[in-house]
Amino acid sequence: MAEIVLFHHSQGLTPGVRAFADDLTAAGHTVHVPDLFEGRMFDDVESGVAHAREIGFDTVLDRGVAAAEAFPAEVVYAGFSMGVMPAQKLTQTRPGATGALFVDACLPVEEFGSWPDGVPVQVHGGVDDEWFAEDLESARALVGSTPTAELFLYSGTAHLFADSSLQGHDPAAAGLLRQRTLAFLASL
Repeated sequence: MAEIVLFHHSQGLTPGVRAFADDLTAAGHTVHVPDLFEGRMFDDVESGVAHAREIGFDTVLDRGVAAAEAFPAEVVYAGFSMGVMPAQKLTQTRPGATGALFVDACLPVEEFGSWPDGVPVQVHGGVDDEWFAEDLESARALVGSTPTAELFLYSGTAHLFADSSLQGHDPAAAGLLRQRTLAFLASL
């Protein structure tokens, strides 16, 4: 079973992020969910992004990196949207990552150096998600340059479609994402 550090999106550590973590835990995995916003949650993505800008995206990133120090290096780093920032940085810069799971975002690999050899990654995003549209080229570049990378696209989904506590939740797409995630984790 895998040990996972899961970073939340810009609306905070919502009940839906916790539910996703609980699903992985129920499957036998150990999941840690650091709170990068120190208990704050927001009603919409824009408000959460405004908060991240106010405290500084570097602060959010630094909080994620600091939180990971409490866990072994041999973990899967996962993130939803904004949470992909620390997940991707840690995967690329902290030796020992066993895998990565990016949902609703993917940064250019060059942002943090190069992709570590042999580390598998799954990227999940909505084809109709305007937030993910900004990252789709980076996701495709990662998949094109990394033999252990997979990209899964979901039609008709809103941003944060896998968060069951938000209005944009898509149960069918979220179920497929969970299924693919569990298969990925089982393969590690």
